[in-house]
Amino acid sequence: MSENCVFCKIISGELPSTKVYEDEDVLAFRDINPQADVHFLIIPKSHIESLAYVDTSHAGLLGKIMTLASVLAEKEGSINGFRTIVNTGEVGRQDVFHLHFHVLGGDKALPAMIYKRS
Repeated sequence: MSENCVFCKIISGELPSTKVYEDEDVLAFRDINPQADVHFLIIPKSHIESLAYVDTSHAGLLGKIMTLASVLAEKEGSINGFRTIVNTGEVGRQDVFHLHFHVLGGDKALPAMIYKRS
């Protein structure tokens, strides 16, 4: 746990969240600023700064998160697909430096992910 990390504070219960799923390794909760009808985050309970800091020892945890993304997306109402986004570092526009996976979906098509710069 990192004492100044907002996600670590959510994991510890110091800050509230609307939980979608929780077990000993991960927590999934609704995004406070949803960008789609379905928008939740899946985070590891262990503090990992970003995807840039994972290694082979994290393979099981990452596999679990990706499997949960599909199961939880459908459970939350994304029956025709969803998008998973992992922002990494400053260039990747990561705002909270605790590894997190955004899962977005619903019943409407999502906009294009990236617009090519001219």
